Amino acid sequence: MSGRGWGRRVAAVAGAWALAGALAGCGDLAERLGESPPRAEPVPCPEGGVRLMEGEGNAAMGLRVSDVQLLNCGTAVYELEGYPEVRLLDRGGRPVEVSVAPGGNGVVAAGEGGGEAARKVVLRPGEAASTSLTWRNLVTEGAGEAVEGWVLEVVPKPGAPRVRLELEHAVDLGNTGRMGLGPWRIPGAPPTDPGPSPLP
Repeated sequence: MSGRGWGRRVAAVAGAWALAGALAGCGDLAERLGESPPRAEPVPCPEGGVRLMEGEGNAAMGLRVSDVQLLNCGTAVYELEGYPEVRLLDRGGRPVEVSVAPGGNGVVAAGEGGGEAARKVVLRPGEAASTSLTWRNLVTEGAGEAVEGWVLEVVPKPGAPRVRLELEHAVDLGNTGRMGLGPWRIPGAPPTDPGPSPLP
């Protein structure tokens, strides 16, 4: 290699090292000046002291089961009992026409689930409860257009403020128009037996 070519290579390497040092120095200078890189702001806790989180889902043969969690992000104990009030909205924020009822609501047959008993749930700050949504993604000819819910609005208990959650995975109802709802429970806790069904 000629002396001129060697000199150009040395100059290029030196320039790269100088650039790296300058970039590192910028960070050090920012710290010395009391400046720091921007950080994500913490998400404020909603007015009611709880927020919704999208949990895990399960799908098999058109049957969908989705877990929705309610986190106590406040500073006081939060008590729940029974079932939440649930409403679905589409991408445009319009209410989705769907029958939401406790248990299977005709989505699953008797004995296939959806019969868990409601019980009182007490959440300390930082703890979460969950409810389950059950539906089928079916499209029946002549039964109307298929619909999807992309926003979930929940009233956790009577008198509580409505909490809103934008979903990452749609509630793809097809045109069934039905959704089952589970009671509030502690995630991971075994389901409670609803007891014998009343005689007709």
